[in-house]
Amino acid sequence: MLVDAGPLVALFRGSQEHDEICRLMLHELRPPLLTCWPVITEAAYLLRGRPNEVRALLESFPGGFLQLVPLDASDILGIQAILDQYQDQGFQLADACLMYLAEREKVDCVFTLDRRDFSVFRTARGAALTVLP
Repeated sequence: MLVDAGPLVALFRGSQEHDEICRLMLHELRPPLLTCWPVITEAAYLLRGRPNEVRALLESFPGGFLQLVPLDASDILGIQAILDQYQDQGFQLADACLMYLAEREKVDCVFTLDRRDFSVFRTARGAALTVLP
């Protein structure tokens, strides 16, 4: 399963209404949860001013809870194609990267608070992603 920035922020911030739902769900999901650097960067930005929470986020990787899926220069065209195809939706780079990884890694489920963008996206086979929660 792929995980977006919103649930990661909820796990470490814990002060808003949807945070508790995300924390409970994250504890029920089987690791590793797959993500990428643009998502981690977005989560760290959303946690700005909270260095302990950013540290806890980064410390989630060595324990196997989160798995960083690499993206490199050969992936840029695929990510750009998603941004171009859904230009009218205004997808953020991190979201487009997860959508690309869903296709590349054959993952059909994403844990996100961004239901709007991920509900619109379709894989090359025309399949929708399962969006949790």
